[in-house]
Amino acid sequence: MENLSDIRKNNLVSADTSAFNEGMGTGIVNDNINSRAELDALLVRVGQHKDKTAFASLFSYFAPRLKSFLLRLGTDMSTAEELAQEAMIMVWRRAETFDPAQAGASTWIFTIARNKRIDRLRKDGRPLPDLLDPAMMPDQPETGLEAVNRVEEEDKLRQAMKKLPEEQAKMIFAAYYEEKSHREISEESGLPLGTVKSRIRLALSRLRANLDEFER
Repeated sequence: MENLSDIRKNNLVSADTSAFNEGMGTGIVNDNINSRAELDALLVRVGQHKDKTAFASLFSYFAPRLKSFLLRLGTDMSTAEELAQEAMIMVWRRAETFDPAQAGASTWIFTIARNKRIDRLRKDGRPLPDLLDPAMMPDQPETGLEAVNRVEEEDKLRQAMKKLPEEQAKMIFAAYYEEKSHREISEESGLPLGTVKSRIRLALSRLRANLDEFER
């Protein structure tokens, strides 16, 4: 049976490695899927037929969403990417066990990712999360209108970021997309902590002004 690495080598699953797109969480995102029935059908096709095209669609839809979900739970960027990949590998291997009568594809796949994170925490000897915490619950699939609105807003933000001086854009990216502290940015850039804080404030002010221009 062909494994996930083989599928990726055959270009059936692609990944945008651009740092900006990764940070924005919009790398390769399949926004053409907008219903539970479509997601369920794709997962059934993977389970019953090892359908690589269906899996590619699931991967492009879920991989960035799993990463965002894991980041929201406090997972660091590198681990979130790794666990999202591991979760999708598990989806490929265990898709035949999926029963749409028991749960939707989204719930089933996000549960795999959540369990992967719990396993990693247990392995690292760290406190386990409260499974009843609402933050541990996956988001429901977007409607078509929600997906269109999100894509439009993210495009505006990308365009506003491009209008910032490169140094300011890098600081915004580090602080808000890589979730680095001001002190970490200071240490990495060699700039005084106060300078980092003032430049981020200035960058945010300019970013807001740029976004306001799109609303006029």
